[in-house]
Parts: sequence; structure tokens; C-alpha cells
Amino acid sequence: MRIALGADHRGFALKEALKVWLAGRGHEIADFGTEGADRVDYPDYAFKVADAVSRRGADRGILICSTGIGMSIAANRFPKVRAALCSSVRLARLSREHNDANVLCLGADFVSVAGARRIVGVWLRTEFAGGRHVRRVSKLSDRGCR
Repeated sequence: MRIALGADHRGFALKEALKVWLAGRGHEIADFGTEGADRVDYPDYAFKVADAVSRRGADRGILICSTGIGMSIAANRFPKVRAALCSSVRLARLSREHNDANVLCLGADFVSVAGARRIVGVWLRTEFAGGRHVRRVSKLSDRGCR
């Protein structure tokens, strides 16, 4: 799977840890930055990852900032992007099963590296359940929502 990664300065360390872990599991990684702990603006990186997912240049995206909130708000401005902020394995599973989320947002201040690995692992393995959820997810595009 081709995964686009992005983080601001607060999410940089977790992004780097996940990048190594994901590559070790055979995923193709597109790292959209940031490249260090110097202060940056989270929308710049959210927009790069969301654009890659929106244009189908990546299968999925993962965004990390201190809370994950800003990243999810920014990413959801793009067509075909369904970004979900997940702080647990259960939320990650449900974001895929029910919402067909294609961008995962994490809060580096709220999840450990081990916790993030568990969340990401479940999120990547979980398929969209379809069924009654198709109608609901399709309404996001039908109404012109991003």
C-alpha cells in the first residue's frame, strides 16, 4: 500500500517512528514532511497529504500533530478525503468499517509509539463494511461536502 505521511514539528518524532515501522512491513511511503522539530504550520503538511490522497497518488494518508485536531480539519477540506482523528484501536476500526476513512489523524501528545502502531495496524487492515454505510458515505460527496 502507498501511504502518504505528514506531520508538523510536534508530530515529527512519531512520524519518523511510524515511517520506519511501516516500511518494514512492506508499505511504500511518501513522506511529505516536516523534516525536523523546528516550528512549522500544520496545514502545510495536511494539505500535501490530503492532496495526494484526493488525487489518488496515495492509497491512504497518516497525519500527526500534537492533538490531531488541526490536521483532521485541514485534510477534510479536500474532495474524496475522509480524515478521522483516532485515539484508540476501536475508533480506528470503526473509522474504516463505517466511514471508509482514508486519512488517519493522530495526536502525538495523546498516543505512544506502541499505541500508534496498534492503531495504524488495525486501521490499515480494516476494510470498509459497505452495506448501509455506502449510502451514508456517498452523501458526503452528493452534498458537495469535502
